Amino acid sequence: MSTSHPSQNPPVDDVEDEDLLAEDDAAEEIDEDPDHPMDEDDDDFDPQGEEIQLQNDSAAHFDAHTDSIFCISQHPARPSIIITGGGDDAAYIFDASTANPSTPAPTPGSERQSLPPIQKLDGHKDSVNAVTFTYPRGDYVVTAGLDGKLRAWQSKDSSAKSWTFVAEVSEVEEINWVAASPNPSHENVVALGANDGSVWVYQINAADKESPLTIVQAFYLHTASCTAGAWTPDGNLLATVSEDGSLYVWDVFSTGQAVVSQTAADQRFEVEGGLYSVACTPALVAVGGAGGNIKVVGLPQPSDQTKKNVKGGSSAGRQSSSTSASAGQILASLQAQSDGVETLSFSSPPLNLLAAGSVDGSIALFDTAHRFAVRRHIKDAHEEYAVVKVDFVRNRERGGWILTSAGMDGVIRRWDARGGTTAAGQGFIQEWRGHRGEGEGGGVLGFVQGGGGNRVVTAGDDGVALVFKADIA
Repeated sequence: MSTSHPSQNPPVDDVEDEDLLAEDDAAEEIDEDPDHPMDEDDDDFDPQGEEIQLQNDSAAHFDAHTDSIFCISQHPARPSIIITGGGDDAAYIFDASTANPSTPAPTPGSERQSLPPIQKLDGHKDSVNAVTFTYPRGDYVVTAGLDGKLRAWQSKDSSAKSWTFVAEVSEVEEINWVAASPNPSHENVVALGANDGSVWVYQINAADKESPLTIVQAFYLHTASCTAGAWTPDGNLLATVSEDGSLYVWDVFSTGQAVVSQTAADQRFEVEGGLYSVACTPALVAVGGAGGNIKVVGLPQPSDQTKKNVKGGSSAGRQSSSTSASAGQILASLQAQSDGVETLSFSSPPLNLLAAGSVDGSIALFDTAHRFAVRRHIKDAHEEYAVVKVDFVRNRERGGWILTSAGMDGVIRRWDARGGTTAAGQGFIQEWRGHRGEGEGGGVLGFVQGGGGNRVVTAGDDGVALVFKADIA
C-alpha cells in the first residue's frame, strides 16, 4: 500500500442534518470527452490472428514476482526504493531509478532487462497483501499476509539497500492492510486491520531483544472484517472502517479509546454493503462504501486553551483534549457514483477537494469548502473498469492540483483537479499504458508517486511493476 501523507485542510464548521448535500449542489457531469484518448477494440489484435505489440510507456520494469502484485510502498527518505508484495507469498525490494547503473542497457533488437531485486523478503505462507516502510526515516519495513503474519525487517544503513529480519508476530488469521504512523513523537509505529475486525498497533525496536515488536494498542469494536485504515496527518488518531459499516477513530497514544464512533445503528450513517475506504485531514474523516456512498465526519480538534495549558505544564492540558463542535458529527452524506467507493484522497491546500474512485469506473471531485458539492464527475475516467486508487500529487511547485488515478483497465492517468474548462471540462492531462488490463488478467492494483510526483511505480495484477517517468515541469 501506498504511504503518502494525508493532506492538510482547515477545520470545517459544524453542519446540521439539514445541511447535508442536496442534489441541486451537484455540478456538471461529463459522460465523455472526444479529446480523451480511448481504446479501440481492434488495436491489440490483427484480423489474421497475429498479436500486435501492446503499447508500453514505461521507462523500466520489475518482474521478479511470479504472481499478481497486490501491494506497493515507497521509502520515505529515498523515493526510488520500492517494496512490492504478491500472490507468490513473497515481497521484493528494488531500486526504481531508471538510471540504475546495475541494470544493463538494452542492445538493439533485444528485450529490455528487468530491474534487479535488492532483496527478497520471504517467510510468508500465503499472499503478501500489505507492505509499508516506517516513518520518519524508513528504518524498518513490514510485510503482512493472508497467513496472518506481520514480519519486520531493519535497514542496515542509510542506503536502504540491505535489510535484516527483526521479528514476526501472528495474532490474527488474515491481515487486510497496514499503515505507518507519521507521528514524530512515536517513531516506527504501524497499524494493521484483520479479517476478524480487530485493529492492532505495534512499535518496532530491534534494540529491544525481549520485544522487538511491541503491542501499543489492540481494538476489537468492529464486528466484521476491518477493510481499511488511515492515520490523521499528525499521526495521533487512527481511523478504521469495516464491512459491518462502522467507523471508529482511535486516540492511539493518549487515552487508547475511540474518540469517534459511527455505526449502522444510526440510519443516517448506514451503508448497506459496508465500508471499504477511508481518508483523513486534520479536521475531517471521509469513508467510502458500497453503492457509491460516502460519509464525512468531523474530527476532534485541540483548543487554544489546551495548547496554553500544555505550554504552562498543566496536568489537565497534558491529559485532556478539547474538541470542536463538529467532532463526531456527520457533516455530509454523498452519493454521486453508482458502485462501491474503493479509494479516497484529499487535496493539499489551497485546494479543498475530496477525490473518490469507484468500481463503476468514475472519479468524483467534491468541494470540501462549499458543502461538499460535486465539482466534477468524470464518468469515463477508466471506462467501465474499476478505479482502484486515486491520489493527489504532493508537489509544492504545482500547487497540489494534479490527481493520479489507476484502474483495472491497466492505465495510469493524471487529471487537472482545478476548476475551469481545461481539457474540455474533464481536466485530463496525460496517461501511461503498459499493463495488460481490460479483462486480460492485468490491471493496476496500486501505485506510489512520492518524491514530488516525477515517478509513478505500479503494482500490476499481471505480476509486473512498471516505472513511468512523469516529469512535472
